[in-house]
Amino acid sequence: MLIEYIQTAMHRAQYELMESGHFFGNIPECPGAWGEGATLEACRDELQSVLEDWIMIRLRRGLDIPSINGVDINPQPEYAETD
Repeated sequence: MLIEYIQTAMHRAQYELMESGHFFGNIPECPGAWGEGATLEACRDELQSVLEDWIMIRLRRGLDIPSINGVDINPQPEYAETD
């Protein structure tokens, strides 16, 4: 499920070429998750690394992770079965 979420999020990434000649990328659904690199590939690699850290920090802090295209990785409460 985590791999599916990362792949889905990376497909939603937006990239732009900055005046400096570097690339900037972000994922709109994941505020604060952005990357930069000298090449588009380097930017993608950085963005994926940042996204992985972003997910772990949010999980550790108990913050919701936005669902992307129906992929939801938020912990689901476990309900005790009653007889």
